[in-house]
Amino acid sequence: MFYIILQKFRLKLSLNSFKIYDRGNGKRGELQEDVKMISQQVIQTSIDELKAITKVDLCVMDTDGLTVATTFDQEEISVGLVLNFVQSPADSQIVNGYHMLKILEDGEVVYILIAQGNASDAYMIGKIAVSQIQNLVIAYKEHYDKNNFFQNLLLDNLLLVDIYNRAKKLWIEAEAPRIVFLIEAQNDRDNIAMEMLRNLFEDQGECYLTAVEQKNIIMIKGVSSKEAYEEVEQTAQIIVDMLNAEAMLAVKIAYGTIVGELKEVSKSYKEAKMALDVGKIFYAEKSVVAYNTLGIGRLIYHLPVNLCRIFIKEIFGDNIPEELDDEILSTVQKFFDNNLNVSETSRQLFVHRNTLVYRIEKLHQSTGLDIRTFDDALTFKIALMVVNYMKYIDSME
Repeated sequence: MFYIILQKFRLKLSLNSFKIYDRGNGKRGELQEDVKMISQQVIQTSIDELKAITKVDLCVMDTDGLTVATTFDQEEISVGLVLNFVQSPADSQIVNGYHMLKILEDGEVVYILIAQGNASDAYMIGKIAVSQIQNLVIAYKEHYDKNNFFQNLLLDNLLLVDIYNRAKKLWIEAEAPRIVFLIEAQNDRDNIAMEMLRNLFEDQGECYLTAVEQKNIIMIKGVSSKEAYEEVEQTAQIIVDMLNAEAMLAVKIAYGTIVGELKEVSKSYKEAKMALDVGKIFYAEKSVVAYNTLGIGRLIYHLPVNLCRIFIKEIFGDNIPEELDDEILSTVQKFFDNNLNVSETSRQLFVHRNTLVYRIEKLHQSTGLDIRTFDDALTFKIALMVVNYMKYIDSME
């Protein structure tokens, strides 16, 4: 009978059941308080299901005698009775027709389970419930600790010795190739992206999802080797396609470089953050941006704003590119895409060759740059990127 009950009453100890609340200060609160706050609904569902199968009423109380979840009116059970049982050395006792059992975590009492009824069946079902809820608490603690560990690791809040000591306790391999993805899903008010990513990746092992700010999801993922960038790019594209198709979310993904040690994960995270910013400024058309392919955008991103203003003033005077005609700017971009080939550009723009030449001459007259020559084309291309960077900086102020 009890084997059948165990088979039917399986708690799904999936990490998807747990909601991690970012406290934002990098500090860990009391585990017992967090377990009560997060697991209450799960515990209620669990004992409801067990009662439906066994017809035995159950109640779960905390160590202060407050009810966490119940299937019956437990007014007959006094707070004093629960507190005395918490302090007693016994793991279980029966009082007035109620079986009382302790739910432990690392040897400490976290909950009291009460099964109603004098029969041995009630005691056995209570023991089953205790076992399952203890597994739930342990699974949550492990997930909470890992989430907390990776958040502090990303924010450089851990000493080197603490990184390796805590990693060993959490069964996290210290030396393994990993990379950090930064995923920004626009208008995702219901955290759909996080749930979908959990379903897709967390069962694969060596993949951890967390967040240190509200708008971005961080994924720390193990890879096959330190040179597996093709594998990383494919993973990023899979995420974009999945969230676009199934959740209708506009997504931007950036990733850092592959690191070989746990202590270097924060480096990959910082690189991913920079790649996301640089991608928004210079490569807005791309959904996936890699830190190791940022090119000249990375250089411009590190330039002082004052130096950028001097450069733009030197090249354009008072007529900066943002004030140029949109038609000319789009023509220039297509001209660059076609490697300064006038014939191919005019064909793709569906304009006469002379019309294209006229637009280029017009730009030459207004800026002094003839983009048909390599030097002037390079100068104009860099200047456009610098202008975009300056506009980004101004928008952030």
